Amino acid sequence: MPIEDDDIVDEVMRNRPATIRVFLDFKMNCVGCPIACFHTVTDACIEHGIDRSAFLGALREAEMVR
Repeated sequence: MPIEDDDIVDEVMRNRPATIRVFLDFKMNCVGCPIACFHTVTDACIEHGIDRSAFLGALREAEMVR
């Protein structure tokens, strides 16, 4: 299943390690963050001021490349 905007950030990174690079490229400090197990992708984008559509697209692309 593709990554969705309501997926939990920690689960995305744990289940799809290729996406960690995307979080880092977007300057999102979610890796190792204790809140990552509560935030959805949308929550994280809002918190970091990131365009959700662009970020979600990059996550999905990273998943397809692996």
